[in-house]
Amino acid sequence: MKDLKAAAFQTRDIGHLVREGSIVKVKPGLYRLANVGSGKMTLLALRGHGTESVISEGIMDVSRAIPEGVICLISALEFYGLTTFNPSEIYVAIPNDRKIPKINYPPIKVFYFRNRFYKPGIESIPTRHATVKVYNKEKTVCDMFRYRSKLGEDLALEGLRNYLSRKDADLTKLREFAGICRVKTSMIPYLKALVAR
Repeated sequence: MKDLKAAAFQTRDIGHLVREGSIVKVKPGLYRLANVGSGKMTLLALRGHGTESVISEGIMDVSRAIPEGVICLISALEFYGLTTFNPSEIYVAIPNDRKIPKINYPPIKVFYFRNRFYKPGIESIPTRHATVKVYNKEKTVCDMFRYRSKLGEDLALEGLRNYLSRKDADLTKLREFAGICRVKTSMIPYLKALVAR
């Protein structure tokens, strides 16, 4: 809104642009162009990991609208290519003592994490439009086991299987996050069975 007003747009002009579909209202005071890109932006390197990842415009919008939000669970699995499932909402974690603004678009599913679960494993990825926060692969897999009764054990297992098939899989780090997320008793037997194959 600030940038539009600085460019001499009036409130009624902005409303007209939203109605005609030229811009999309993300939340009050935050807009983006409707026709920017193809729906996905490619990030060539993920913080020294040397892997190619894709950040959707929806994730960018959520990251700008909720600066303390961290992309988590199924959305983080998809981000790392650890699932074939394509969520219809963007899964985002925030501290359990915060409130989020009403977001018009994209659809989101908010998870309120206690600090001991919220803080560990956050990766910050600077982009031209926003800093995207996403949990690292190990924390994501462990969080999926933490929420397996709500999100499905099959997705948690798919994430673990796909993680273990990667060249950069780090079993020590995975076990460390299993302890942090308190899922050792539920995840370690699957881990042992998959590694033994």
